[in-house]
Amino acid sequence: MKFMKLGSKPDSFQTDGDHIRYVATELATDIVVNVGDVKFYCHKFPLLSKSARLQKLVATSNDENGDELHIQDIPGGPGAFEICAKFCYGMTVTLNAYNVVAARCAAEYLEMYETVEKGNLIYKIDVFLNSSIFRSWKDSITVLQSTKSLLPWSEELKVVSRSLDSIASKASIDTSMVEWSYTYNRKKLPSENGNSPQWNGVRKQQTVPKDWWVEDLCELRIDLYKRVITTIKTKGRVSGDVIGEALNAYTLRRLPGFSKGMIPNNDIIKYRSLVETIVWLLPAEKGTVSCSFLLGLLRAAILLDCGETERIELMRRISQQLPEATVTDLLIRAPAGEATIYDVDIVHNLVSSFMTHISQADPGKKEFLESTRSPKFGPDASKVLVAKLIDGYLAEIARDPNLPVSKFVNLAEIVSSVSRPSHDGLYRGIDMYLKEHSGISKSERKRICRLMDCKKLSAEACMHAVQNERLPLRVVVQVLFFEQARATTSSGSSTPDLPGSVRALLPGGSHGSSRSTTTNTEEDWDSVPTAEDIKALKGELTTLRLSGETNRNGMAKTDIERVAASRMKGLAMSKIFSKLKSSKERNGEISSSDTSESPEETKSTPSVSRKHSLS
Repeated sequence: MKFMKLGSKPDSFQTDGDHIRYVATELATDIVVNVGDVKFYCHKFPLLSKSARLQKLVATSNDENGDELHIQDIPGGPGAFEICAKFCYGMTVTLNAYNVVAARCAAEYLEMYETVEKGNLIYKIDVFLNSSIFRSWKDSITVLQSTKSLLPWSEELKVVSRSLDSIASKASIDTSMVEWSYTYNRKKLPSENGNSPQWNGVRKQQTVPKDWWVEDLCELRIDLYKRVITTIKTKGRVSGDVIGEALNAYTLRRLPGFSKGMIPNNDIIKYRSLVETIVWLLPAEKGTVSCSFLLGLLRAAILLDCGETERIELMRRISQQLPEATVTDLLIRAPAGEATIYDVDIVHNLVSSFMTHISQADPGKKEFLESTRSPKFGPDASKVLVAKLIDGYLAEIARDPNLPVSKFVNLAEIVSSVSRPSHDGLYRGIDMYLKEHSGISKSERKRICRLMDCKKLSAEACMHAVQNERLPLRVVVQVLFFEQARATTSSGSSTPDLPGSVRALLPGGSHGSSRSTTTNTEEDWDSVPTAEDIKALKGELTTLRLSGETNRNGMAKTDIERVAASRMKGLAMSKIFSKLKSSKERNGEISSSDTSESPEETKSTPSVSRKHSLS
């Protein structure tokens, strides 16, 4: 820290209690200066020789009170006046970054100009500020912090603006020219710490990171921090990424509990102002701050009841960067009084906004957006990432016992048009919801299961699904068929299109074809299979695998599919017929149209039924 010593005489100021200061000399004091609640017993000559204001006060005072002055509004209070008084006496006084602004404002108040005496205090302080303080990084920050309590004097004397310019200029300088000390505790990039994979073995001097200045500015209060960042932006030499990193670091330092999604409730107004200011300072460029940080700000804005403008801005930014988010980021607690645990509506709005933004983006912008994502997802990488994100989110919120079916389905349907390679994540969400909401109706269960494409389940997911007693019968049959069809393909990695007979067999849905059946038959399809049903269906799968062996010996692929369809149909339809008969045909005689299928299927069904009777 820079400092400057003024004067050479020993310090003769003495204290008598907390409210009396006097100069201990052989010459009796002849003036009393009241500053706040402190009385200073001094001598007129040294004070008046350097202060035009004291001269005026003495000249205009009454003869009776000419020896006692009152200056209650001097900036810096008794401490700053004492520095000025010691300077007048020629006593040793030390100025530094902590007291120089108070001394400068007090000297201005006392009118200690060059016109009063050459080499006066104002001149000496200005020289010290320009030659030392404003050339020092940390001293400039300290000076800026000290200006808060000295407003409006520090503002009018341009100490604030000069401090801002000094800090912003240093933050904007090329890192190769940074020669002063700074605080840096974050992890550096490999290229910044000499551990880059391309390091050629020659040890270079450790480079200064681009965000070297970020942590030191975290000590500033939010109003001063706002002005510093704004000044840095105005200079235009610092990238948006570094500005974003600075805002992130400041928020983590000044908003306790932010990283954990918790906000202190001891000073709501203070923290609300902080969040609103950070949102206002966000760089205009997309991607300069992480989506996780933006969602954290949104969570804080909700908890602190920030303005609608800030929330809308955050929602807009988040929707543009939604592919970067994680499931944990999206788990925003619902407002107090809501029945659900998490605020699903906010996520619904974010995804809707994202899909709208993608659909309206021009080809150039869309191409740029996709180029920033992982290439393994293809040209629609962003939409695939968001779809997988929502699959994971659904699995988390499904545990909420108060989550309505409509909210679960509506959120899933927003990304239903996105073609993703696997529906395993969606299946996990559906399974978790069915597990936690066992009391939902058959129609609701059917509505949820329509979201899933059984053809896009992995082998592991299929294995789990065929043993899942929470799924409707139609879904279990679909999974069994698609798993067997996958096993019969020559490559073992692709699923063939369903033949007409199988499409007629498999019940209707978002990914299947509809068929004519009675109301009771539909209810059987949507019913939950028992353990015995699943065991029988798995046994049928074993039988069907034998057909795959026959395919190697010359049977046509379409014949195998026909056999698979007829046998699976025989098993399922025999179960349905038994239920229809046990209900005593309450809907009347079963018409031929209710149970008829295509001719091929009708011919093959009896053979399957006989097979089960023999087994």
